[in-house]
Amino acid sequence: MKKPIVVTATQAELDALLAVAKPTFTNAQYELLKGVFATFVYVMLALQNARTSFKRFRQMLFGSKTESKGNVLGKAGVPAKPDDLSSEDPQGDKTDPLANKPAVDVAPVPRSGHGRNPAKAYVNSPVIEVDVPNLKSGDPCPKCAVGKVYVSPPRVIVKVVGQSPLGATIWHLKQLRCRLCEAVFTAPMPAGQSAKPKYDPSCAAMLAVLRYGSGMPFYRIERLQASLNVPLPDATQWDIVSKALPAPKAVYTELIKQAAQAPLLHADDTPTKILSLMAERKVLEALGQTPTRKAINTTGIIAVLAEHKVALFLTGHNNAGDNMNIVLARRAKELESPIQMSDALPSNFKGEFARIIANCMAHGRRKFVEVIDQFPQECRYVIEVLSQVYAHDAHARDENMTPEQRLLYHQAHSGTLMQALLQWMHAQLEQKKVEPNSALGQALRYMIKHWNGLTLFLRKAGAPLDNNICERALKRAILHRKASMFYGTPKGAEVGDVHMSLIHTCELCHVNPFVYLHILQVHEKDVIANPALWLPWNYHDQLDKLGTDTTAADLVKFRPEPHDMGVPKARQSGEVLVHVGSPPMSSTCNPQASKVQVGEAASGQKEKHPLDNRFWHNQNPCPS
Repeated sequence: MKKPIVVTATQAELDALLAVAKPTFTNAQYELLKGVFATFVYVMLALQNARTSFKRFRQMLFGSKTESKGNVLGKAGVPAKPDDLSSEDPQGDKTDPLANKPAVDVAPVPRSGHGRNPAKAYVNSPVIEVDVPNLKSGDPCPKCAVGKVYVSPPRVIVKVVGQSPLGATIWHLKQLRCRLCEAVFTAPMPAGQSAKPKYDPSCAAMLAVLRYGSGMPFYRIERLQASLNVPLPDATQWDIVSKALPAPKAVYTELIKQAAQAPLLHADDTPTKILSLMAERKVLEALGQTPTRKAINTTGIIAVLAEHKVALFLTGHNNAGDNMNIVLARRAKELESPIQMSDALPSNFKGEFARIIANCMAHGRRKFVEVIDQFPQECRYVIEVLSQVYAHDAHARDENMTPEQRLLYHQAHSGTLMQALLQWMHAQLEQKKVEPNSALGQALRYMIKHWNGLTLFLRKAGAPLDNNICERALKRAILHRKASMFYGTPKGAEVGDVHMSLIHTCELCHVNPFVYLHILQVHEKDVIANPALWLPWNYHDQLDKLGTDTTAADLVKFRPEPHDMGVPKARQSGEVLVHVGSPPMSSTCNPQASKVQVGEAASGQKEKHPLDNRFWHNQNPCPS
């Protein structure tokens, strides 16, 4: 059988053919032809939906690539300009919103730099100042013997060394035994060492950053540490992290209170697994009972406050709407209703607390991206319009506009585009240019149904366009799910939620999460007593008041500026400064180079520097 030419037709065209055929066909023949056309429409819609579902399934398995306009349109092979996407007004004049779109005068910013990290990016690293030998400021110039030398900006060289995540120090306390009475005299530990536990507070901080910040399971950390000759079983790791929870949990509770006062809240869910809850569900189902809740989710909430952002993770049977109610229950009654940005799922907005609903534009746009292969021209039109709106929002952000200025700017430049897009979508459905039940029709109906939430940025100052900031935050939970697969119990999920929340909040505030978690452990009693003073954006004030001399405090005394993304412009007072000497060497690379000896009078004595044995190291370099 010869392959037929594939014909595409709209529902309106098929109805017109039926109207022409009805006078010339008998009733039986007309009903048969009508059934054939109905079957044709049903099969075509099923094929389109099947292609879309298969595309979603493929993205779920292998991940989706970027949905940027250039990538989406280029992959679909859509021409530069659409031919028949103009909308008609009641007078019959054709209009194209893209034809007279407001231009955003943003000059392309050339990429600066050479791609290497500057020295100021290595915050908390030791700074070694080396003097010029036999020469100081004011001395005659050794070269010309006429001029005098003066202080000039130093030449900066960065040296990076490798080390294991957790290191260990072995103390050999010498002992003397009496030959007569067999009394044993043991050398005391150096001052300040005897009271320290086997596992320093920094161990819990590093393990939390590796597990809940970078998604590295405990069993992988165990293998890594064993290969570096610093063994640390996974059960011991869990014991260290779980016992260090009180101080972070106190801050986590305070972060929930702080987030409740925010004028803007982002929320979304991602599935997760808790084995004990799944086992309880299976027991109830085996007994013939219906569990109250089946789904297990991790909810991500990003609260945008005036000067900083707060990230919260909550895992359990509750969905985003339930967890949002838990947060809003702590909101001050005198504050006005906050804006909640989420996708259009009804469960995200349930509850007794009033809120202003904003829906994610990226979710609406994605529905057109998924069907662009079947409807390239129509989808291109929508994507082009939304790209202009995003360009306007980027321009407002680059100009540092206030929320009120941004609102006026969007109303002046994006309002016309969005209104024309709404009219065009209505025309596609009302004029039967698009089948309502097709994949494109469903995308159009989604946009029209949630239009008020999608366009809140045109009516409310501070309303965002999308929920991307929360989607990015949930990638931390997704990374943990991909690497660790599940939590064992709700207690494990709670430990993960607390540390993920603190780590992501630190990153949003441009704070070193390892140093911050270490500080919480060192000052555990003070943190539990008043956690509001130990938040990521104000804890250094407490360190200044306490005048602490701990190593962690020395690592953390820097005040990052927002435009520096956490990188100070110059060396801060808290950095380790060495006038003459060499940086410490990792004991992982060379155990012999780290041997030190403490004399008999332990109090007040200092350890010899590990590089005193550098001759041995030079003769026995680390294997590459």
